[in-house]
Amino acid sequence: MKKFITLLTISFIWAADGPKIYISSDMEGVVGAVTGEQMGPSGFEYQQFREFMTAEVNAAIEGARSAGAGEILVADSHGNGQNLLIDKLPKDVKIVRSWPRPLDMVGGLDDSFDGIIFLGYHASSDNLTGVRAHTFSSGRLTSVKLNGTPVTEGAWNAAIAGELGVPVIMVSGDDAAVEEVSSLVGNVEGAVVKWALSFHSATTLQPDAAYDLIREKAARAVKNIKKYKPYKVKNPVTVEMGFKNYSPVEILSYLSMFERTGSHTTRFSAKTMEEAARIITFVLMYGGGTSTP
Repeated sequence: MKKFITLLTISFIWAADGPKIYISSDMEGVVGAVTGEQMGPSGFEYQQFREFMTAEVNAAIEGARSAGAGEILVADSHGNGQNLLIDKLPKDVKIVRSWPRPLDMVGGLDDSFDGIIFLGYHASSDNLTGVRAHTFSSGRLTSVKLNGTPVTEGAWNAAIAGELGVPVIMVSGDDAAVEEVSSLVGNVEGAVVKWALSFHSATTLQPDAAYDLIREKAARAVKNIKKYKPYKVKNPVTVEMGFKNYSPVEILSYLSMFERTGSHTTRFSAKTMEEAARIITFVLMYGGGTSTP
């Protein structure tokens, strides 16, 4: 018994000192999610899909811990930021909830983390395929470009993490989302839990199969964490935003930092990704807007 307790203690110390992991969890890319009926409180399947979202996070945590991960911080990064059932997460995990918050979907991330995992992510509004494809706001934006390149929320958040020296090690979602993030960020573990048929349709895995896949990919990502490299973009950064409506672009042009480039488009520059993230958060949230509807 004494030997067992000693081994258990050693194992706990090793895990506590293992890689520090950040998990950013969205909902559009969760297994089976295809329409607004799963995405928010008014949808008839929302409560069930909160369970699925939480289970995906737990699967990632289990996989990461099986490979030696230590401290884990989870960000609820969808809709109102209050989707995860926090009482069903491990008691030693901390959770970032609700808005506004600096760095938005990766609020609380800093250079002390060894890797970041994106769960339930979706394709960008510039993508021709992908379930619920959008960037930051499906109701307000038509495009976001970073240094001239269209980006997903995943690539944008990867650039923020990269500036802090934190590599993306895994992404889950539909096939379009995983491919789009991987094409820009590079070598990451991808867990495809569904295949897009249209904006509101997909062929999907069964939930338990998705959890198994996420668990496996998270374990592999943490096990091989040294091989992943931070995704870095050149500073200062230029950000171009396309709006569905005319008025926001006109009003932003009143500020000297914004250059109106078209009837529905604007552009600004920022010294760093952190500054760019704060600017976009302000633009989308000031006056009652929301960054991730």
